[in-house]
Amino acid sequence: MTAVDKKLASLAWESLLRSQVDIMRRFEADNLMPELSLKEYDVLFTLRGAPNRALRLKELNEHVLLHQSALSRLVERLEARGLVTRERCPDDLRGTTIHITEQGLDVQGRMARIHIEQIASYVGGALEPEELETLRTLTGKLRSAQRSIPSYQPASS
Repeated sequence: MTAVDKKLASLAWESLLRSQVDIMRRFEADNLMPELSLKEYDVLFTLRGAPNRALRLKELNEHVLLHQSALSRLVERLEARGLVTRERCPDDLRGTTIHITEQGLDVQGRMARIHIEQIASYVGGALEPEELETLRTLTGKLRSAQRSIPSYQPASS
C-alpha cells in the first residue's frame, strides 16, 4: 500500500464533509418535506430498502447517524404516527424489529419524489454526468474500504 499523504487525505475529507453539510442545510432550508424531518425520512428510506421492509433496531442504527437512544425515540414518534410498527424479535426477546407500514411507504414515497428533485438540482446541477459517476464510484470505494481498514490506534509516545 502506498504512503498516505495525511494533509491531502484531511483536505479531501473536509471537502466531502463540508459539501454534505452545505447541501443538507439547503434541504432543511427548503422545507419541502413538511411531513418528515430528514432524520425521519432517512429511517423510512432505510426501512423501505431493507429485506422484508424491516430491520432490527440495532441494524437500523448501523445505517443512520443517530445514537441508539435518539433513534429509539424517533422510532417511537414514527410509530405513534402509524408510519412504522415495532415488535419483539422471535429469536431474541431483547431485540426489536422495526417494520415500515403501508402509510409509512406512502409518505416516504411522496417525500422521495421531492427529495430526488432537490438532489438533482443541488448535486446534479453542480456536476456533469461523468463527474456524478466518478463521485458515486469514489464514495462507494470509500465506504467499502471501511470494512477492511483496521480501527485507528494512536502511536504510543
